[in-house]
Formats: sequence, structure tokens, C-alpha cells
Amino acid sequence: MRRHLKRIVGGLVAIVLCGTALALGTPADASGTKILQTALLLAAVVTLMLTTLRKTGVPTQIFVGLILGAAAGLIYGPDAAVIRPVGTAFIRLIKMVVIPLIFASLLIGVASLGDLRKLGRIGGKTFGFYIAYYITAVALGLFLANTIKPGSNIPQNVQDELKASYGESAGAQAMRAEERPGLTDVLVDIIPDNPAGSFVEANMLQIIFFAMFMGVVISLLDKKKMKPVIHFFEAINDIMVKIVEIVIKTAPYAVFALIAAVVGTFGADILMSLVRYVAVVVGGLSILAFSYPAVVTLITKYPYFKFWKGIYPAQLIAFSTCSSSATLPVTMECAEENIGVSDEISSFVLPLGATINMNGTALYQGVTAIFIAQVYGMNLGLGDQIAIILTATLASIGAAGAPAMGVLMLVIVLKQVGIPLEGIALILGVERILDMFRTIINVTGDVAAATVIAYTEKELHPPKD
Repeated sequence: MRRHLKRIVGGLVAIVLCGTALALGTPADASGTKILQTALLLAAVVTLMLTTLRKTGVPTQIFVGLILGAAAGLIYGPDAAVIRPVGTAFIRLIKMVVIPLIFASLLIGVASLGDLRKLGRIGGKTFGFYIAYYITAVALGLFLANTIKPGSNIPQNVQDELKASYGESAGAQAMRAEERPGLTDVLVDIIPDNPAGSFVEANMLQIIFFAMFMGVVISLLDKKKMKPVIHFFEAINDIMVKIVEIVIKTAPYAVFALIAAVVGTFGADILMSLVRYVAVVVGGLSILAFSYPAVVTLITKYPYFKFWKGIYPAQLIAFSTCSSSATLPVTMECAEENIGVSDEISSFVLPLGATINMNGTALYQGVTAIFIAQVYGMNLGLGDQIAIILTATLASIGAAGAPAMGVLMLVIVLKQVGIPLEGIALILGVERILDMFRTIINVTGDVAAATVIAYTEKELHPPKD
């Protein structure tokens, strides 16, 4: 009881110290004020380390790092970007293991299924779950955007300022979309002509295809002969997981640096000018977020809040890195150890999800397309909105699970229905912030799919409390 009281008091003291620092000005101009704010922020950190954060887990430390990072970003403004390399190094360390982990886990997962009919059944369920949520996500985004009309209140001077600031970036994104191959080429390109090149270029779809194909072939060959191969890739998988366990201990510091840099760079001003648009996107994403555990509970009887608690660490990493792929090692750990999904299911469903399940991105595309159309005074008919649903669904599947890919996919959606591509400049200022939220949804959807599929295959074994 005394320990809990100490933690609560420490947290309250830290909040007061941070609040006082923010009240002095964000960002402060005078160097003396900044020194005082720095002292207050450091005092808050020391207080938390001595009280609230003593003997706590990494997820709690990450959450505190996130809050303190936001405060630091507001206090120091653009200067906070100087600590971004700390966060960048963390993301690179995580990404370092993603490709070998995906390849090894998928190969083991497919090979261990043994029965090709079982592989087809699980694959069908996986794609069915993801596609159903894709369509639901885009339709929800369109409904909210048409109902709330976030694009009807943007003053002309704000539009002009946003276009001037981000017009060049919008043009670059449009050019990238022009160079993107068509759907037929994308489907053919899934088959690698040089697997080594796929690994070098980090072409996730090709890596997944090669891993699954190898896994299928291994399952068809003599089990005795293939045992050393399976053991080798199991060892690779274990090594990658151990690396992640070591790296994740630095996550609180990385999250602090990443959030401070984002908040400091973009500030609160641009967020306020687009507050209705941001509110619609985040509101839609929140509805999706709360629906996933509900679906899991409905189908599997898995406790609603226990699911939330189990995936909490992965959500925090997803929010900080804006990358489903970079979060994958943590997502797999949460699904297997916290939720109770078998290795067999998680090693198949989750790597696929990190590459093709972009439901949060799909909702974002639906809202943004309508938002930009409203700003330009365009009325999109039912046919155009159905086209947005189909295009957003197809564009999101196979989008690399990396930061900023949502904007590239958005260009394709806008072109499909004739919305001016220059309108992308209106939303680029808040793109990174929204990317954080939609990555949480993508990762949550991955774990929800794995849980449901594991239950239907009798491969869900929740840990005892």
C-alpha cells in the first residue's frame, strides 16, 4: 500500500513539474526560461525514476517516455529534433531483425502446418478477416467524412499557407505514384527472379512469397531429411527474438526522442488548424480500435480488457515507430506470450498482416479523399465513393509497413476519382501524427486476426493469470 502511494505521489509531483514547465511558454524564446524548463523536466524525470517507475515493466516506461517526449517537444520546439538520432537508431536496430525474423518464422510456420489443406484453410481465413475489415474501415471513413464534413471549415488563408508549405512535398508524392507499377505488374512482381535481391531491397512481398513457397516444399519432402533445415531456421528465429528482447529495453529513451522530435517539428498550431479533420480520422480509428477486442471477445470469449492489456506494448512501439514491420517482433511476442496464440499461427498470420493488413491506412484514405474533395467544393457521387472503397482496399494491400506509405497510396485513390493531387499539401503537416495512430490500428488488427484464427484452429491457449 505504501509503495503504491509513493508511486501515485511521485506521478502527481512529476505532472505538476511538467505542467509548470509548459506554463512558462511553448516554445520559450528566452534562454533563461528554457534553462528553468529543462531543470523542471529533469526534476520530473528523476522523481519518476525514484518513485513511479521503480520496478515497473518496459511498457509503463515507454508510456511515460511518450508523455515526457511530447512535453519536451512543446518546450523546445524544432530544437527537439536534435535528439531524433536516438529514436532512429532504435528503429534501425528493430528493422535489422525484421527480414530474417519474417523469413524464418513464416517458413517454420508454413512447414509446420504440414497439411496443405490446413495451410489453404488458414490462409483463406486470414485473407477473409483482413479484406472484411478493409471494406469496413474505408466505408466507416467515408460515412464519418460525409456526416461531419471536416473539409467545409478550412479558411482560405490556412489553405494557402498549407499549400505553400507542403506543395513541393505533395508534388514529389504524386511523381512517386506515377512511377508505381500497375496491379498486374505488382502481382507478377511478387515472384522474385532473384531471392537474394529481394532481401537486399527489403521487398517484403517477395520475401513472404519465397518463405511460404519454401515452407510448402519442405512440408512435402522427407521429414527426417528436413529436420536439420527446420532446426536451423528455428535457431535463427530464436536469435532474432532474443535480439529484440535486448533492444526493447532501450525503447523508453527511443520513444522519448521520437515523440519529442515530431511534436517539436510540427507543433500544435498546424494541428489546431486541421482539428476537425484530425478528429474525424482519429475518431474513426478509435472506433476500429475498440471493435477489434469486441470481435475477439464475441468469437473467442477472450476477455475484452485482457486483450487490450496483452497487446499494449506492441501498440506503444507502433505509435512511436509508425511502422507495422518494425513493430512485428514485439507484436509476435505479445500475441504468443500475452494472448496465447500458438507459434504456428502467429508465425504465419502476423508477418502477413504486417505487410498486407493496413486497415487504419484504408480508413485514413477514405476520410482524406472526402476531406480534400470538400475543400475543393467537389460533390462525389455514390459511384465515386464505391470506387474509393475498392481503390483504397487494393492500394493498401501490399503497401510496405513503413512510415509515410499511406500518403503514396492516397495519391492512387485521389487519381482514381479525379480529386486534385495538390490537395495532399493540406494534410502533410499532420501526416506523421496520423501515421502514429493508424499504425496502432494496423497492429491491433494483426493480433485480433491471429487470435480469432488461432481459436478456430484450436491453437489459442491463454496464459493463466
